[in-house]
Amino acid sequence: MKIDLNGKNILVTGGAGDGLGQGICEAVDQSGGRVIVNDLTLEMAQRAAEKYKNAFAVEGDISKADDVSRMFDRIREECGIIHGVVNNAGIGLGKNAHEASETEVDRLYEVDVKGIWMVCRAFVKQLLASNEVGHIVNISSVQAFATMHRMALYAGAKSAVNGLTRGLAVELGQYNIRCNAVAPGLIYSEQSLSIIGKWTPDPVKWMEDHKSDHQCLNFFTSARDCGNVVVFLLSELSRSITGQTICVDNGTINLLYNNEYTS
Repeated sequence: MKIDLNGKNILVTGGAGDGLGQGICEAVDQSGGRVIVNDLTLEMAQRAAEKYKNAFAVEGDISKADDVSRMFDRIREECGIIHGVVNNAGIGLGKNAHEASETEVDRLYEVDVKGIWMVCRAFVKQLLASNEVGHIVNISSVQAFATMHRMALYAGAKSAVNGLTRGLAVELGQYNIRCNAVAPGLIYSEQSLSIIGKWTPDPVKWMEDHKSDHQCLNFFTSARDCGNVVVFLLSELSRSITGQTICVDNGTINLLYNNEYTS
């Protein structure tokens, strides 16, 4: 069996990054789908779209309702109906909850929760107006299941994504619209190294230690690993799966104790 997204328009928000967004876009592209790459600026989106065989670039800030509306109008004019949405755009917040500002928390939830809702809302409305069926994949995080210091607020936002995913699956099932989520674990990327460098002087060693001591599988999860799960959830191979959050984390959250402690 082969995942086939030929003839499908797939919107990937935050798709211009060189981490998870790129892995998702690559998987969609190699499955035959048209990748609609969204990011904050048209230049960023266009630069990313040039990497793929069949892609279209569109700018927009998903935390702004007017931007979301304009983005969907332009996609409809240029590409037609959207068959799948991957809500990948998001921001992080690595700060103790009692030290964070109201502005920081507002921004986190505007992008990571409200933004996803607004994109889903626009997507579902265009499907129903056209009497079409499509599917949603939201990007969550293993932080929603097991978290760490300085990540309570981010974990809370991603937990909200999981809840929204389940609720949308219930509400949209009557239209045969499926909604699932993918929760990545630690992905080896420049972005990850930059974030980890905020709490350790040697982020490369930190990641190597995580790989060997805090995962069931002793190799790094890649952005493409997550992208492969995303395209599966967008395809008809997953036609009976909805309301689920699938962890792509090499088994990190399965460990009660780290490997060194118990081996």
